[in-house]
Amino acid sequence: MKIKSSTIDQHNEKHYVAHKRKFDFISSEIPQVETIIQKLMAFNVAIPSWALGTGGTRFARFSGGGEPGTLEEKMDDVGILHALNKSSGAISLHIPWDIPKDYNAIKQQASSLGIRFDAVNSNTFQDQPSQNLSYKFGSLQNVDKNIRKQAIDHNIEVIKHGIELGSKALTVWLSDGSCFPGQLNFRKAFQNTLESLQEIYAELPDDWKIFIEYKAYEPNFYSMTVGDWGQSLLYANKLGEKAYTLVDLGHHLPNANIEQIVALLLMEGKLAGFHFNDSKYGDDDLTVGSIKPYQLFLIFNELVDGMDARGLNHASDLGWMIDASHNVKDPLEDLLQSVEAIMLAYAHALMVDRKKLNEAQVANDVAMAQEILQNTFRTDIRAIVAEARLRLGGALDPIGYYRENNIRLGLIKERGSKTIATGL
Repeated sequence: MKIKSSTIDQHNEKHYVAHKRKFDFISSEIPQVETIIQKLMAFNVAIPSWALGTGGTRFARFSGGGEPGTLEEKMDDVGILHALNKSSGAISLHIPWDIPKDYNAIKQQASSLGIRFDAVNSNTFQDQPSQNLSYKFGSLQNVDKNIRKQAIDHNIEVIKHGIELGSKALTVWLSDGSCFPGQLNFRKAFQNTLESLQEIYAELPDDWKIFIEYKAYEPNFYSMTVGDWGQSLLYANKLGEKAYTLVDLGHHLPNANIEQIVALLLMEGKLAGFHFNDSKYGDDDLTVGSIKPYQLFLIFNELVDGMDARGLNHASDLGWMIDASHNVKDPLEDLLQSVEAIMLAYAHALMVDRKKLNEAQVANDVAMAQEILQNTFRTDIRAIVAEARLRLGGALDPIGYYRENNIRLGLIKERGSKTIATGL
């Protein structure tokens, strides 16, 4: 299914008068509004191929109708998102769930949808039907050299797929670790993992990056071989200048100060980017901004400050991707909400008066520093984000358009009511 620009124009005509009233008011209040809009127009968030179907929990999965059963259908769904919000112009593939059968055809489809291929993701956290050896006791850390080689070879294969598609980064997340004391020698596990990563790193093209993702727990609960940002940073520093630490917002212990973590990683030049989601208790993989929108803003506040300090391009020098699992929502509505939350947090961070905030910090004026951040966050700037979409040809109200035009019903008619997305 492809969305016609003419139908978006018709949708926007119905909403334009109300939008213009709101935009005219807020733009009169914010002197740098045009600068913010230009940055929003350049900013894109990659959509992971595995988020386009219904997610699940350890207990159940309630698949919805019209889910994409092939890579081509997943790309079509990203095309729908990008047509509506103009900020979802990339797809991140998970191998072996999404191996292209015809690279040229897939690239032509991506071009027709206006999307590119973001980081490719390897999978050694579960056994595949075709593999000879099991990852039950780890992959890159495994005590068995043959199992480590199998995992290394898989990552190298993923790089090759990415090269064919025009990707520029490999994301490695490891479920490796232990569930019980004594099960694992921590030092040997770290060393095995490092040596395995070094072999993978050696196969990276010169213009590629490797993102080392960490997670505090799950599926192992006593130890994780890449359990926090410090361990990830150790690997990245030992690997070299093409290695970076990837932050998943759900991969921390409760109440972790994620904004401080990203500030320090940026300062060290080792922040790869983000997997965005939200959580109440742990790695809940909820819609971005649905639980802790203020924390999301605080993270972006540090990101904007740190990126500007290093002279980075906000849109292209870090990796931006959603990583969520939705068991009770229409996946496309969830993703539209997530991208909107990210764009709002980014826009709010661009609004912060850095000069006044720095003066308050230097003067130890704690109350004023708080006022500056909270007053910015409480400002309703949805019309600014909508204006950026409008100028790019997107919908003023993406979810409104999605529902008015019965997109999910159209997908069900095309694909059936019993389809299940591949890979989940």
